[in-house]
Order: sequence, then C-alpha cells, then structure tokens
Amino acid sequence: MRKNFFFVSSLFLFLSCFLFMVSLAHFASIKERMAARIPTINALKDQGVIGENNKGFLEYRTGGSAQQAVVQAENNDRATVYAAIGKNQGAPPALVGERRAAMIAQHGQAGHWYQKPDGTWYKK
Repeated sequence: MRKNFFFVSSLFLFLSCFLFMVSLAHFASIKERMAARIPTINALKDQGVIGENNKGFLEYRTGGSAQQAVVQAENNDRATVYAAIGKNQGAPPALVGERRAAMIAQHGQAGHWYQKPDGTWYKK
C-alpha cells in the first residue's frame, strides 16, 4: 500500500513538473514569436496601415490587409497571453486586453494610431 502511494505521489509530482515545464516552454515560444514580429508590426504602424484597438489587439486602419498572417498571428498570441493572465488573476481575458490597450496607448509611439475606449481613433 505504501509503495502504491509513493508511486502515485511520484507520478503526480513528475506530471505536474512536466506540465509546468511545457507551459513555460509554450509561453517562451510565444514571447519569441511576438518579439520576431515587432519590426513588421512597427513598419505597418509607421505606414498607418494598422493601429492598436481598445481591446488590446491590432486592427487594420485602412481597407488593405497587408501582412495579414503576421497581424492575425500577433492577435492570436495576444489572446493566449490575455487568457493566461486572466486565469492567473481571476479576471476575464477581455478586461486584461482592455487594460493592456490603455497601457499600449499611454506608452505608444508618436505617429501611430490608437483607439479610445469610446471607439474613436486618434494619431498620437
């Protein structure tokens, strides 16, 4: 009986550590992907093609869809990050995104587009 308890406890500890390491690796890869996209995203922002909306995501400001795969991948990774933060803090991911949007707008680069909470756009 004691051997079974030790085995189950050891297995649980191993699986917990493994899942924790997988989670860390997953978020490290998200961070790396997001960092790799920064030059492309900044170029699109410099051109006024995309802006930061009030939900914490990139949004097209023009009718075009240049680099659509990059923008969509960024928004997907942001959604994953917001969900993880929300789960950790007990907050809805949408609220996390809105708070992040406010921070991005506050510290964002001049000449880029940002969306106010009321939905109107402005160029900083």
